[in-house]
Amino acid sequence: MEATVTVTPDQLPELLLHVAVVRPVFLWGAPGIGKSSLVRSFAESLGLECVTLLGTQLAPEDLIGVPQIVGDRSRFAPPEFIARPTPYCLFLDELNAAAPEVQKSFYSLILDRRIGSYELPAGSVVIGAGNRATDNALARPMASALVNRMVHLHLRADVDNWLKWAAHNDIHPWVVRYVTQRPDHLWSAAPKSEAPFSTPRGWHMLSDALHSCGDDLDDTLLDVLAAGTLTPAHASAFRAFVKTIRHAYDLDAVIKGEVGWPHDPGDRDLLYFLSETFRARLIKELPGSRKHVSGGVHRFVLRAKTMLVELAEISVECAQLVIASDADGSPVLPSWFLVEVTRDLPRLAARR
Repeated sequence: MEATVTVTPDQLPELLLHVAVVRPVFLWGAPGIGKSSLVRSFAESLGLECVTLLGTQLAPEDLIGVPQIVGDRSRFAPPEFIARPTPYCLFLDELNAAAPEVQKSFYSLILDRRIGSYELPAGSVVIGAGNRATDNALARPMASALVNRMVHLHLRADVDNWLKWAAHNDIHPWVVRYVTQRPDHLWSAAPKSEAPFSTPRGWHMLSDALHSCGDDLDDTLLDVLAAGTLTPAHASAFRAFVKTIRHAYDLDAVIKGEVGWPHDPGDRDLLYFLSETFRARLIKELPGSRKHVSGGVHRFVLRAKTMLVELAEISVECAQLVIASDADGSPVLPSWFLVEVTRDLPRLAARR
């Protein structure tokens, strides 16, 4: 199911508070963006135990239960993890990854809050969650009858929400500082092959590993940890970022002229990282129109063009990276700035 309207993690609890208490909800979202933890936190906020069922690990009989004889009749006895005497939150994780027969067995439980003769206690909530087919994750089509039994919410990763959460959850300072500088690296789409990719969960795992190893971990171990949790390009950039911390080498120092661009061939990864960070700074600081350039911005523009000249003397490729268009061929820097670069740095313009 494709998203038309999305919600952030900060918006979700209030929505669930008003909707999940009266109707079952299905939460869509990419892998690793926190769907499960948000549902558990919501249940905790209501004082409800969260009972999680994984759709991929269930068979229909796991829900229906086993038959028993009561008097001269038989009836199915639902399992104790469902048939509870007090209200609770029933979390159907990976529901759309379950086999069609399992999905069907949830129909009455989701819509009528009943399975066999057992009815969910008043005050219980039912929430499902799953990945989208476009995420290259295990996802089966849901029958229209099941889709129509739930309110559908689409969760998106939000860097401001995540950084706010990270500040109160002991996320490693290196991770927080990096994501603050490169918010576009918090999440990346799942690859078509089996490989790590960046998600809030991946950054959390990297943070835990960094805490466990300590800040004096060597470069080889850092390479292993980053490569094992992040998209390859993000892992490379993170390793270069850590190098800037360890050597007190950051973009602000280059902008102020306190240090120059790194020249050593062994610091090529650092040069690429600083170039990408410089590009991000230009995107953030430069106004769309030349007439909105203030005195302070004008000084920054002059310094930026000088930095591009200095960078091109070391690596034309890195200088070109700073002013390159996006994947669709559209400029990301203001046209007036690109015109000045074309005029002052023709060898870069020729390779754009």
